[in-house]
Amino acid sequence: MQHRELGNSGVEVSEVGFGAWVVGTDWWGDRSDEQAVGMVEKALDAGVTYVDTGDVYGHGDSEEIIGTAIAGRRDEVTLSTKIGYDFYDNPQAGHGELPKELNREYLTEAFEASLDRLDTDYVDVLQLHNANVDEVTPEVRDLLREWKADGRVRALGWALGPSIGWLAEGDAAVEYEEFDAVQTVFNLFEQEPGRHFVDTIRESGSDTSVIARVPHSSGLLNEQVTPDTVLEDGDHRSHRPKEWYETGWEKVDAIRFLEDPDGVEGARTMAQAAIRWLLAHDEVASVTPTFRDGADIAEWSAAADVPPISDAEYERLDDLYARNFDIDRDDGMDVLRTSVDGEDIEAAGLDKRAASY
Repeated sequence: MQHRELGNSGVEVSEVGFGAWVVGTDWWGDRSDEQAVGMVEKALDAGVTYVDTGDVYGHGDSEEIIGTAIAGRRDEVTLSTKIGYDFYDNPQAGHGELPKELNREYLTEAFEASLDRLDTDYVDVLQLHNANVDEVTPEVRDLLREWKADGRVRALGWALGPSIGWLAEGDAAVEYEEFDAVQTVFNLFEQEPGRHFVDTIRESGSDTSVIARVPHSSGLLNEQVTPDTVLEDGDHRSHRPKEWYETGWEKVDAIRFLEDPDGVEGARTMAQAAIRWLLAHDEVASVTPTFRDGADIAEWSAAADVPPISDAEYERLDDLYARNFDIDRDDGMDVLRTSVDGEDIEAAGLDKRAASY
């Protein structure tokens, strides 16, 4: 496992991280707390030292599980959590988005509660969770700087969602000096706005890093969702339109060459290649796949050891992406969530539209 610095914070994260939304919710399959703890321990043993959780995952359950799993191993872990959703006073309705609170009083109470559940007196990375750009006021930024100054936070991030990404918010994270990282959905099939942030970081000379989540495009690029897969109603991926999966399977077939680099048959799995493509961008500090079991951990943590994406492969992928992998029909997902009614998307020249929700 290799490590990269998050921004210029001095905080190092493993190139493959553990996305802890999988433990504490049943959105990616149900498991006992004991099984969840075992998964985290197995990941740490495999060198996956960056652990990315959030207070809203399972309404605190994920943080408690992580706290149990890293007990006695805190020094091995680069620990991140997120705050901003008020689940204390609002019930969860399915996968719907909860109200957010980003005032000083609420954030202080939420952060202290997270530290208690994680059983630690500091986190390496604290992220604002899906905050709108107008919610990150000077007061909020002052508070974040205070926590960084007193040592309870070592690095700061802005996690985007819940759709493919909020463009204005990511641009603000790159612009504001307080933030060391921006987290967004980013993968071979869903390249915007991730590539936009990479380009903005390069053009501006910013030190901001990208944390890439959903690297396997919700089960397509790790081939855990195939034409024969039946997704249960509670599965987080069941909200995707069938057209998205149908076109996705065709895209996977178009990039089979990634499994046999330089003619070496089976040198990479498709899932490993998807991670390696993200790591080909220097701006990407860590990739956080959704591990479901020990087999996933063993395979995906080894992605750093397989052949990197070559320049020729990268250019070939760029060409395929520009041609929509030669697919001429809509996949049903041509939307971006944005806080400014699509104006930021239009200004960026992205071939997307604002989501209607």
